[in-house]
Amino acid sequence: MKPLNKNVVFIGAGNMAEALVRGLLASRLCEPDSITVTDISEERLRRLRESFKVGTSRNNRDAVSGADLVLLAVKPQVLPGVCAELNGCVPARALVVSIAAGIATPSLEQWLGPDARVVRVMPNMPALVREGASAFCLGRQAGPEDARLVKSIFKSVGFVVRLDESQMDAVTALSGSGPAYVFMLMEAMRAAARDMGVDETVAQSLVNATISGAVRLQETSGLPPEELRRRVTSPGGTTAAALSVLERGKVMDTWVAAILAARNRASELSGPVAGQTGA
Repeated sequence: MKPLNKNVVFIGAGNMAEALVRGLLASRLCEPDSITVTDISEERLRRLRESFKVGTSRNNRDAVSGADLVLLAVKPQVLPGVCAELNGCVPARALVVSIAAGIATPSLEQWLGPDARVVRVMPNMPALVREGASAFCLGRQAGPEDARLVKSIFKSVGFVVRLDESQMDAVTALSGSGPAYVFMLMEAMRAAARDMGVDETVAQSLVNATISGAVRLQETSGLPPEELRRRVTSPGGTTAAALSVLERGKVMDTWVAAILAARNRASELSGPVAGQTGA
């Protein structure tokens, strides 16, 4: 990847900020001396200094004064206060990227000022191992060059796609919360393994290999999941016996309902979106 040649400031030093710092450095998009991270926790700042040799600060306003790119990596409930603190301090040239779940770009623009160039991103937890899935949308003042910049940043930690803001709550439910759905399936498989007397370490390895292998098979074959499910299910066989239990329990309908519930909750948190009417 081509180096960004930009001064990057992270507001917040949590796990996702750490994942992005690691991705930016590993992909050589940035050098350590071009990255500054701020946080209220000196322990977190010390960890990032020692691990990545990046700059750190406890003062948000001072940190952003020379920024070309500001990444807001704080919890949604504290984001309004952080944006109010930064209002008037972010250089006009700087792009502001928020990874706070459920905060729409009109809110960011209101808090930062109407001329702020903002982008909203929904990453997910596997970004910690550079296997994340991220979606982003542009605010009113952001343009094509900003989109290319954000895409290159989040490509360093996995897959990334640009969408309309009206789809961001669906993304939050699908991929943002999605790892939890997979982890719950893993829990169920491990619980069954315990009931069957399988060693816990062996069971975890089998579960991990099964899930990652199934994903890889779908990717390489190009076949839809429903076709692959049919191919692995022999009439009257063991897989058919398992699936019949899941079908009787309406597990598919329950999963869909769960994801829709997550989408609805995301919509409640984000409020009305520009170009979208409330339901």
